[in-house]
Amino acid sequence: MPDVRRTNRGPGAAAANRAALIAAAREVFAADGYDAPLSAVARAAGVGQGSLYRHFPDRASLALAAFEDGVAELEALAAEAGATLDDVLALITEQTIASTAFIDMVGKLPADPRLLALRDRVAALLAGPLAEAQRAGRVRPEVTADDLVLIVGMLAGALSKRPGPARRVAAARVWALLRAGIDA
Repeated sequence: MPDVRRTNRGPGAAAANRAALIAAAREVFAADGYDAPLSAVARAAGVGQGSLYRHFPDRASLALAAFEDGVAELEALAAEAGATLDDVLALITEQTIASTAFIDMVGKLPADPRLLALRDRVAALLAGPLAEAQRAGRVRPEVTADDLVLIVGMLAGALSKRPGPARRVAAARVWALLRAGIDA
């Protein structure tokens, strides 16, 4: 068996390694959940575990980097003129179908303050579209943004037990049931 050693590409590869680790984390977390082995992330990124830990000292740091783009995408949609609560919830649902790991990481105890801050960003971006839906009489007035975050967690819990191809059908059914509780 030939000796296959990785060559150290030096400090110039740091940005590429970081980007590869984030992309690999998204894929590994989507496939295997938040508790997936970090060695699998390093392997998928084509780097050693030392490189992983230089960039991300712990699982939460890596997860935050991996899911930051998704939260930023939600914030951008929620800030668009004319964006509705249904639009934002549809995007959250698509992201959840793709990977339940974000919800898994936010629900971990003891809660990491960095993860709670990310969860709070999601609740904050839901507040505006929720208020508009309530003013239009589409959502009951007692529903809060925190209720919606809880609902998304319930959705993720239901989807996490299903294989990827079955998640879309299950998500539609979950929303049909949950909407009965929040619609006016």
